[in-house]
Amino acid sequence: MKKVFTYYLRPHYLRMLGGLVIKFIGTIMDLFIPYILAHIIDEVIPTRDEGKIFFWGGIMLVCALFAVSFNIIANQKASKVARDTTEKVRHELFAKIMHLSNKQTDFYTKPSLISRLTSDTYNLHQMIGMMQRLGIRAPILLIGGIIITMSLDWMLACVLIAVIPFIGILMISVSMKSIPMYLDLQDSVDGMVRMVREDSTGIRVIKALSKGNYEKEKFAKVNQEVVSKEKKAGTTMAIMNPAVSLLLNAGLVLVIVVGAFRVNNGITRVGKILAFTTYFTIISQAMMAISRMFIIVSKANASAKRIVEIVDCEEDLLLETLDRYEAEDYIVFDKVSFSYNKVEDNLTDISFKIKKGETLGIIGSTGSGKTTLIQLLMRFYDADKGNIYIGGENIKSIPTQKLRQLFGVAFQNDTIFEDTIYENIRLGRDISDEEIREAVFYAQAKEFVNQKNEETEGQLNIRGANLSGGQKQRVLIARALASHPDILVLDDSSSALDYKTDAMLRKEIKEHFSDTTLIVIAQRISSIMNADHILVLEDGCAIGYGTHEELINSCEAYREISISQLGGVAE
Repeated sequence: MKKVFTYYLRPHYLRMLGGLVIKFIGTIMDLFIPYILAHIIDEVIPTRDEGKIFFWGGIMLVCALFAVSFNIIANQKASKVARDTTEKVRHELFAKIMHLSNKQTDFYTKPSLISRLTSDTYNLHQMIGMMQRLGIRAPILLIGGIIITMSLDWMLACVLIAVIPFIGILMISVSMKSIPMYLDLQDSVDGMVRMVREDSTGIRVIKALSKGNYEKEKFAKVNQEVVSKEKKAGTTMAIMNPAVSLLLNAGLVLVIVVGAFRVNNGITRVGKILAFTTYFTIISQAMMAISRMFIIVSKANASAKRIVEIVDCEEDLLLETLDRYEAEDYIVFDKVSFSYNKVEDNLTDISFKIKKGETLGIIGSTGSGKTTLIQLLMRFYDADKGNIYIGGENIKSIPTQKLRQLFGVAFQNDTIFEDTIYENIRLGRDISDEEIREAVFYAQAKEFVNQKNEETEGQLNIRGANLSGGQKQRVLIARALASHPDILVLDDSSSALDYKTDAMLRKEIKEHFSDTTLIVIAQRISSIMNADHILVLEDGCAIGYGTHEELINSCEAYREISISQLGGVAE
């Protein structure tokens, strides 16, 4: 929470000060009204002077108008500060999330990051706005009301003041219990967001397998957990308002009883008692507002901790100065090992070298480490052991943005956005329409892309729901080709293509991207059999490396795949 006030709100201090002054004036005007009313009842009305009555009534009206106008202006300023501050928080949080390493994203989880970017920033927005509106007004009404009641009748004021410490103790004790509860609640909300995200993504699979009821039961459990924790936190905070009201009403009863005796004994007058009860109502409303603020602040404090945890998260993939690899090879893996859980290796002692413009094919069973190898090459994760070089430089010595610009990648399960086909291919990069048309042609997507453009202006649904599997893959391949990358990675990205289209795609890439280093991950031997080098992976280990002919003779697993897919040993 400290960072919110010292960093994010700092640019708005002057505007907040202006709002504070305006809110202060408006609140003082509110405080004057009951005092003027008491003066009219006790001092002006007994004189039966209509002129004075209209004069003081006019002053009350002016005070009321000033109070309304100034409070409206101050509230507008408060809303702008809350809006602009939250916008900056969201922007920096989103930017930080975009720069988190895959390791950090896995640690925090994507649903948690979504929750922090949405519900947590909303809680912060509520708190900033309310602190400027009620956070200023309520204390002024409380303190101002006490000061004026002291001037009206110090004994009645003492009755009121005696109640306030009990209210303060109640608020502090309830808030201390509620903040951890709200943190725990947000963790459960993360879990619910995770499930909603997974189910909405896989809705077609759920329907196809008639698993709707099963998913409903799972969601009911997660939802019940959220409800239970929300109920626990809400029940704790619910104590505050009734308890504060009880204490205030008890004080009000005492004020009326004591006031009645003092009026009866001629010590005070009716106007003062009327004004005093009005001030008591103002003070009670201020105390109730403060209690509501404690609830909002409790939620916001928990949310602020979660937001700052991400914003202040240290850079994971630091730039290092390391020795170059002096050789003609363009991409080098030197005894690379890696583990996601740091217990069991997902890749073990992987070594290979390829020259610029060559093609590397990678094949292996599901879970053998093929995609993990690419993620290490692009430095989504850092290898636990060994080194990776591109162009003689250790990838840890290459700035992340410069490194990623070398690549054009079509991942196995890549994302298609709810946008036009051209914008899905361009993806915010400096790529002309002509370059996109070329990429579409090379990716064997020209026919259906032109058809989509004619029918719907190429607008795609989220995740490409209005495309077939093969069409999605060709759009993704076109995206990878459009920037004419130094390194092209096709991660099982032609699995939905027929053999003819796949062959034509490989032909176009060979002809028009001869200087591009190509890495193809495939399940089909036909997609990689003509590669300059083929790496065979099994359980994270390299069990074969060489050309197709070499592996047919030296790698039993590769030969078995070739026989099962091609009906014999393809030469």
